Amino acid sequence: MKSPHILLITPPLTQLNTPYPATAYLKGFLGGRGYFVTQADLGLELVLKLFSKAGLQRVFAEIEQGAYSLSDNSRRMLRLQKSYLATIEPVIKFLQNKDNTLAPRICHSRFLPEAARFDNVADLESAFGTMGLTDQARHLATLYLEDLGDLIKETVGPQFGFSRYAEKLAMSATSFEPLYDALQAAPNLLDEMLLELLDELVARTEPDVVGFTVPFPGNLYGALRLAGRVKEQRPQVKTLMGGGYPNTELRQIREPRFFDYIDYLTLDDGEGPWLRLLEHLQGQRAQEDLQRTFLRDTQGQVQYLNACREADIPHPEVGTPDYSDLPLTEYLSVIEVLNPMHRLWSDGRWNKLTVAHGCYWKRCSFCDVTLDYISRYETAPATLLVDRIEQIVRQTGQTGFHFVDEAAPPLALRDLAVELLRRRVNITWWGNIRFEKTFSPDLCRLLAASGCIAVSGGLEVASDRLLTLMEKGVTIAQVARVTDGFTQAGIMVHAYLMYGFPTQTTQETIDSLEVVRQLLAAGIVQSGYWHRFSMTAHSPVGKNPAKYKVAAIGPEPGDFAWNDLWHDDPTGTDHEQFGPGLAKALYNYMHGVALNEPLQFWFDFRVPRPTVPRQLIQQALQAEGKPDSVKQNLRLFWLGNAPDLEITEGKKGARATLTFYEQAEDFEVKTSEAVGQWLLELLTKLAHDYETKLLLKEAAASFPVSAAGMSFEAFLTSPAWLLLREKGLLIL
Repeated sequence: MKSPHILLITPPLTQLNTPYPATAYLKGFLGGRGYFVTQADLGLELVLKLFSKAGLQRVFAEIEQGAYSLSDNSRRMLRLQKSYLATIEPVIKFLQNKDNTLAPRICHSRFLPEAARFDNVADLESAFGTMGLTDQARHLATLYLEDLGDLIKETVGPQFGFSRYAEKLAMSATSFEPLYDALQAAPNLLDEMLLELLDELVARTEPDVVGFTVPFPGNLYGALRLAGRVKEQRPQVKTLMGGGYPNTELRQIREPRFFDYIDYLTLDDGEGPWLRLLEHLQGQRAQEDLQRTFLRDTQGQVQYLNACREADIPHPEVGTPDYSDLPLTEYLSVIEVLNPMHRLWSDGRWNKLTVAHGCYWKRCSFCDVTLDYISRYETAPATLLVDRIEQIVRQTGQTGFHFVDEAAPPLALRDLAVELLRRRVNITWWGNIRFEKTFSPDLCRLLAASGCIAVSGGLEVASDRLLTLMEKGVTIAQVARVTDGFTQAGIMVHAYLMYGFPTQTTQETIDSLEVVRQLLAAGIVQSGYWHRFSMTAHSPVGKNPAKYKVAAIGPEPGDFAWNDLWHDDPTGTDHEQFGPGLAKALYNYMHGVALNEPLQFWFDFRVPRPTVPRQLIQQALQAEGKPDSVKQNLRLFWLGNAPDLEITEGKKGARATLTFYEQAEDFEVKTSEAVGQWLLELLTKLAHDYETKLLLKEAAASFPVSAAGMSFEAFLTSPAWLLLREKGLLIL
């Protein structure tokens, strides 16, 4: 077989605002190895086909011809179909940032037809504050789309969901039967639209190999529906699947019927398995020498092949994601919920990139730490990362980056920030971190200077006992100080919160809410989200439930998916009942509402009073930091420009005035002539030379002690030094 033409497909649905990066990563890697690769986001294309005038006409016509049992809300929408048909294309154009002049009409006139999603619309003035008219309009337009999504889900496309497309069919699906039955059924209207898009794509690209990424349960149905069509029309074409869902759920698959649709299922990072498979398809490698690949053998049995002797592709060699041939201007910026971090997820185009492979901590007991995507930790040099960033910016024209690490390593972020500043590469970025003490206030300021606008991190259960049991490696006091450092640097902080961890008591749940209340009241966390604990097969809790005093009670492993485990927690509380109250409290706290109400206010059943001190977070913030004198082995970094020096003679000798011209304001530092000359030399060097790492002790060695009339340690507490520290002299 000649070098095959490869088609990579993201099935519906991931995000509407930006491409999921899996196909871009694989295209970049395989393209660098000489393969011809095309990619397509059929999730986006389905949404654009469906939410068009022609698409909605098909929806309304099919509803009217069908025998659907309609809710009052759906009947109202049918009566308003002329309004929907007249507004759908302008709204889509607005959400694509192609016509922002529509915002005043959306906000201030009866432009959009309104159905059930508008019933509980928030007070947009208080929710958005000064965020502006365009954001309010984007939120209202998103509600309008979700109304249409509800109508479609109730009628012609029961599997539809903007981010959870056919998810129930794949979640914890130990049996393939429900999914198989759905795939055997006649295609519904949405399936037909999806298959029409595939037919056009395949006719245009003539692929030999078609690969599907399935990051979430909601992508599986679409991927298999599409793969079945490929097999039906072009049986000679090979179909492959990989992604987050197979990596966690299908590691023990024994279901032969799955392979009616997919020829090869690969696990973990795709670069190595794809390279070996392509060599096999070209006759250059025996089938037995494949890497992490499931297939159905000639006897109809599922086989797992992993005899390949080559190592994984190292992180520095995976190449740069290639976003070419994705329609980047067609994505929709939506604002689904009034949460500042969730807004970053869904609004705006973000290039997705990984700073490091895996997690450098990999101990959290609720996390899939035994799997490759977390357990294999590898970094890439900062110079290579910035090369990739510059290449992606040239290709996409977009300077927003979402670093999609499990937890970005603080020292790797430090080096990346220095390299961005050294090359004067201006990007805006955000990512996921651990709230660990390495994120000092100075490091936070450096990250902000390099373009960081937000971080998200796991506070999980805000209880020191449970944080220890989780092996989270942080304490509440430490989280408070780290989040304060980020906030002071102007970086938004989002906290992942968890309830229902094994042995968690009612008291600990209420105490966690009190800690969260204090964090938001102090203004050091701006956004958060409560997640219910889920026990998974590949986590330490799932591997050893007895250690955490819980019992796994199912499901029994079947021939298909197996990951989410049911468990019994005899020493814990009834976690289910807390969910609504926790969510309601957090939503209000984020908007500064009812911060001083008793915690009982949020629950319709009796809860105990919190036992944590009401000043817990304030006391943590008042703890003294380390003085600069003990930071001798750390690096000096100056965020500002080189100063001008003026020497003036006075009665007590010559005095130095250093004038700094900065973006927002100019300022002066007054000191003695000797110290002024020393500072001029030091800060000029730091401003112009990011290559050389100058340690504080090296600066101390050149300090003019006798001429200054003071020791270096004394100078570190002087007004001149403290002003420079405030204005951007960092110790990292």
